[in-house]
Amino acid sequence: MTFTSLMDHVAQLFEAVGVLVLVLGLVWSIAFALRLWSRAGGRRAYQALRETFGGVLLLGLEILVAADLIRTVAVAPTLENVLVLGLIVLIRTFLSFSLQLEIDGRPPWRAAVTSGASTIAAAVRKDRSA
Repeated sequence: MTFTSLMDHVAQLFEAVGVLVLVLGLVWSIAFALRLWSRAGGRRAYQALRETFGGVLLLGLEILVAADLIRTVAVAPTLENVLVLGLIVLIRTFLSFSLQLEIDGRPPWRAAVTSGASTIAAAVRKDRSA
């Protein structure tokens, strides 16, 4: 097995983990919101669903960007691939920024919570205190 094929497999593993995070995160977010609905009502459950799944989306995007970085740098470091990676990172950065703004109501640099995992944890803490 060559280094290039090994890195390609590592990138595929990161992609699979990213997809798994998104799928399991959706299921977990829905289950969490349904449980909260029975205790606190529909409005709070909807807000929790938005917050938890928004955090899951941020985390999934971060993992998928890592997969793209590995693939571009280690597998096929051509100028064209680097430019495509740059475009992908710009698009995903815009999506992450938009999601964070939607979840918190303020730009990420003004918030203490800036990652997908910490957004999910904050939503769970908020539920436990309610």
